[in-house]
Amino acid sequence: MSGLEAILSNPAYHDYLAILKGARNGFVYGVKVRFPHALIMAILFGRGDWSTRLRNIYRATKQHALNLAKFVTLYKTLVLVQKKVNGGKERSSDSFIAGLIGGFFVFGERNAVNEQIVLYICSRVVASFLARAKSPYSSSSSPSSGVRPLPPDATQFSIFAAVAWGAVMWLFKERGETVQPGLFNSMTYIYRDSEHWNSLRTLLWHNK
Repeated sequence: MSGLEAILSNPAYHDYLAILKGARNGFVYGVKVRFPHALIMAILFGRGDWSTRLRNIYRATKQHALNLAKFVTLYKTLVLVQKKVNGGKERSSDSFIAGLIGGFFVFGERNAVNEQIVLYICSRVVASFLARAKSPYSSSSSPSSGVRPLPPDATQFSIFAAVAWGAVMWLFKERGETVQPGLFNSMTYIYRDSEHWNSLRTLLWHNK
C-alpha cells in the first residue's frame, strides 16, 4: 500500500478528508444544478447579446458552486470542532449551530442566487412541519401593475438565511424522514456521500 493510500484509508484523517470531499461534492452539485437553470433562463428571458448572457451564466454557476463548496467546508469544519470540544461526541444541536453560522456567512449576502437557494431551503423547512403520511413517496408580478417588487432588508435576509440553513441541517441530521425527497437526495450526495471513499479517484474525481 502506497503512502497516499495509507493516508486515504487511515481513520485518523477521515474527518479532514471528508471536508475536502464535501467541498468537491458541493461544487460539482452546484454546477449541475445552476448551469442548466441559468442556460434556460438566458435563452427564455436573457437580455443583451450572447456574450453578455454567457458571462451571466458563468457568473451564476460559479457563485452557486463556490457557495455550496464554502458552506460544506465551513459546516463540516464547525461540526468537527464542536465534536472535538465535546470529547468526541456529537450533540443534536451541533448541526443546527454549524448550519446557522455557515448560512449567515456564506448565504447571508443578499443577491439573486442566494435568495433562490435560501427560499428553496426555507420552503422545505416549513414543509417538514406538516404531518407525515404513513406510506412513503411513490417513485412516481406584471410590469403593467405599476408595482415594483422590493428586495428584503439586507440584515433581516442574513438572519433569515442563517435560521433557514441551521434548521435544514438539523432536520437532515435528526429528522431526515421529514425532508422532501429531492432535497434529501441532494444533501445525501453533498454531506453523507462525502464521508466515504476508497481511493484518490473516489475522493476527488468520482463520487463513488
